[in-house]
Amino acid sequence: MMTTSPVRFAAQSAPETAPAADTDARWRVADIEALFALPFLDLMFRAQEVHRAHFKAGEVQRSTLLSIKTGGCSEDCGYCSQAARHHTGLERERLMPLEEVLEHARAARASGSSRFCMGAAWRSPKEKDLAAVIEMVREVKKLGLETCVTLGMLDGEQARRLAEAGLDYYNHNVDTAPDYYPEIVTTHTLQDRLDTIEKVRDAGINVCSGGIVGMGEGQAGRAGLIAQLANMTPPPESVPINKLIPFPGTPLAEGETLDPFDFVRTIAVARITMPESFVRLSAGREQMSDELQALCFMAGANAIFYGERLLTAGNADASDDMRLFARLGLVSI
Repeated sequence: MMTTSPVRFAAQSAPETAPAADTDARWRVADIEALFALPFLDLMFRAQEVHRAHFKAGEVQRSTLLSIKTGGCSEDCGYCSQAARHHTGLERERLMPLEEVLEHARAARASGSSRFCMGAAWRSPKEKDLAAVIEMVREVKKLGLETCVTLGMLDGEQARRLAEAGLDYYNHNVDTAPDYYPEIVTTHTLQDRLDTIEKVRDAGINVCSGGIVGMGEGQAGRAGLIAQLANMTPPPESVPINKLIPFPGTPLAEGETLDPFDFVRTIAVARITMPESFVRLSAGREQMSDELQALCFMAGANAIFYGERLLTAGNADASDDMRLFARLGLVSI
């Protein structure tokens, strides 16, 4: 059972530890909603206490994300610009050649990234494609970078082969709360995603799994998302929190405008409920002010995607990140 903060607040109480063992879940949705309901400054204080109990203050891990195969995905994820059935104007591309991937990896290492993530728009990888990705993993590892891939759904044998190649992390987001999932995706189920995560975990690969906020899920949906992640055994080692980028041509192109404080609250609640996980600022950071990002770091975010692109979306400029780190006294790891 995880202990969070010993502090007691006079206003709006919330559980100081994970829920009692009389339930299967370590975190009930109601308990997480109580965290969301705390006064903002109390929530921030508590998240920062939890963060400092498990991580060194001011250290932020930087990752670079590269789309190694763009467009043409058969899935219908409502937020995704790469779904073939959405009319986003994105061209289908072939799998990127190995040497081109390595050029990007070398540039990422030179710019200060310690993890290199490769994403391919597939429902699941075919044999020839998996073999090519395995070679990419091996060669990127030789550069001294941590490796992460996101390739869609895997079977146990595919996960085992990636583990044998030395893959460090596999990304497979759960996207949103279980009861809201059918509103966002219909071509696979949440259980399909959880099955892949289980196979990855069984193969000995670290799990990177998070979600997207601002898709109309509301605070209850964000609490459900965090509960799904926090109750994994163990929780994901890396938890990317994405803010919806409303791509023209997708069903969520006219998505809600999320209150910035609600986004920060989501970061803080993720930190409290998953104290040993890296919580990553992911998609949507390009539109965030320096001040908003600073609040996210105060709330316990300690990882970012670094570089000008996130798959098909823009990202904060690397030089702007360097200036922000200097202004805030943050150190890259």
